[in-house]
Amino acid sequence: MSATINATRVAFIGLGAMGQPMAQHLISAGFEVVGFDLSPEAKAKLSAAGGRAAETISEAMLGADVAVTMLPNGKIVRDALLEGNACGGLKPHAVVIDMSSSAPNDTRELGSELSNRNLRLVDAPVSGGVKRAVSGTLTIMAGGADSDIDAVEPLLKAVGQQVFRTGPVGSGHAMKAINNFVSGAGVLAAIEGVLLGRAFGLEPETIVDILNSSSGKNNATEVKMKQFILSETFGSGFALGLMAKDIRIAADLAKTIGLRLEALASTADTWDAAQAKLGPSEDHTKIIAYLDNSL
Repeated sequence: MSATINATRVAFIGLGAMGQPMAQHLISAGFEVVGFDLSPEAKAKLSAAGGRAAETISEAMLGADVAVTMLPNGKIVRDALLEGNACGGLKPHAVVIDMSSSAPNDTRELGSELSNRNLRLVDAPVSGGVKRAVSGTLTIMAGGADSDIDAVEPLLKAVGQQVFRTGPVGSGHAMKAINNFVSGAGVLAAIEGVLLGRAFGLEPETIVDILNSSSGKNNATEVKMKQFILSETFGSGFALGLMAKDIRIAADLAKTIGLRLEALASTADTWDAAQAKLGPSEDHTKIIAYLDNSL
């Protein structure tokens, strides 16, 4: 059979802050979207946007050409697909796209299990947060066979601005963990730099302005420090617990393949400790409350 899918029906599992606008972009692009979420409000919002809400995951997947998962972690993805053989109703050779942030080795195992069920897997986590999910300009990191990514590329391009092919199944999730490690380390460096400068007598706003005009510039100094941290609005839209989870995935991956990466281990420990103190649902920019000893 041809590897290309002329997808018309998409099962979308997980209609949260990220999944809801992504599903709506698929509807706007002409896909028939049948979605499921535990939240009645999320399902009602999908219906209002022109999709169809299912009462169960199995119902959402029945007869679908493609299934998209946008869920908190890989264990939940696995349960959603395999418990009660929910994915059994997908069309033969359907592609499952896991756009969640999952552990890459677990993703490889899931890919093998789905292959045994005559299904294909592409891991395609995203970067850009809620703002870019709403605008349809997410960056997508797609792992899987080229033919499988080819089959669902129109769907990916309906929700994202850039689609990077990272390699075989699991590589997209590895890249997402690496990205969030670098991002999370940048947040720590930016905040601690400001705390150091402030203690010496420098103005925090001046520190950020100079960093953004110098070699110390990073994503945190550009789009987080003044906007969410110094302003104390803490409204980036990305939870502290999710950042901690993704960085821990990167640290565990390094350990699994025998790499001693001390900066990564330290960063993961710091985010885990902040999560334990502040709670996983706090915005990740609020980590300054953990780092700032004067608070």
